[in-house]
Amino acid sequence: MIGIGLKIASVFIFVAMSAIIKGAEGVPVGQLIFFRSAFALIPVFVLLGLRGELVSGFKTSRLGAHIFRGVIGTAAMLLIFFALTRLPLPEATTINYATPLFIVIFSAVFLHEKIRLFRWTAVVVGLVGVVIIMWPRLTFFSGGMTGWGPQAEGAVAAFVACMISATAMLTVRNLVKTERSSTIVIYFSIVSAVIGLASIPLGWVPLSIEEALILIAAGIAGGVAQILLTESYRHADITTVAPFEYSSMILSIAVGFLVFGEIPTVEMLIGGTIVTAAGIFIIYREHRLGLDRAKVRKVSSPA
Repeated sequence: MIGIGLKIASVFIFVAMSAIIKGAEGVPVGQLIFFRSAFALIPVFVLLGLRGELVSGFKTSRLGAHIFRGVIGTAAMLLIFFALTRLPLPEATTINYATPLFIVIFSAVFLHEKIRLFRWTAVVVGLVGVVIIMWPRLTFFSGGMTGWGPQAEGAVAAFVACMISATAMLTVRNLVKTERSSTIVIYFSIVSAVIGLASIPLGWVPLSIEEALILIAAGIAGGVAQILLTESYRHADITTVAPFEYSSMILSIAVGFLVFGEIPTVEMLIGGTIVTAAGIFIIYREHRLGLDRAKVRKVSSPA
């Protein structure tokens, strides 16, 4: 229950952070990335300092892998932030549910993992749900309308972000074999902050004290949410807490309506439900396969 509670808390904070990013109209995406990443390090450093692990958190023998993960992770963040400026909050959130689907696809294609029919079916069904969410925004293809509007750009950006995020997650899956979670978070935040800072020549805007404090709060919130997410996996199995990620759909609908006056479309509700069901099914299958593999190891181990 502690693990589930921490997971839900992290989801709530991530949605709040996304709402702040969405509300930061006129602020360049690179500037948003800098605030999100640089100030996320504050709670991470505080936690590691309290544990006496601050120095060891920087120790790594795979700096190149960390930089690569940081670059592709930042690319995904850039597209997600861009999508938030173009789409209603619930739609940007639910399209992101396609990330686990692409993890399955990329695991099969690039890592040659064996994916059985049940998970492939869930992937296809989930992608159909994503298309249902996106379709009304893709005005170039729908309803006899022409043109490529901002919402279509946002929908495509969110979809591409899922593919890049899946690639980043596979990189993390490889990193965790030798690296601490804190080390991965530290180097990702540093690389992302540097990339955001490097976007100054492309144009930053002056911020009032209030605006700067709000963006700083968003960054700190992102760091806190990351810590809560990591801690949730210490108290419960990942397959137990992962389904609660989908509570963000309900939260984003509520925040979108109360803060931005956004009313979810029928397509978003239907597609979001389909994607959520597909994602939960994939998590369930991973859990069952994990139990089966554990049984095989137990039976085959010497007495």
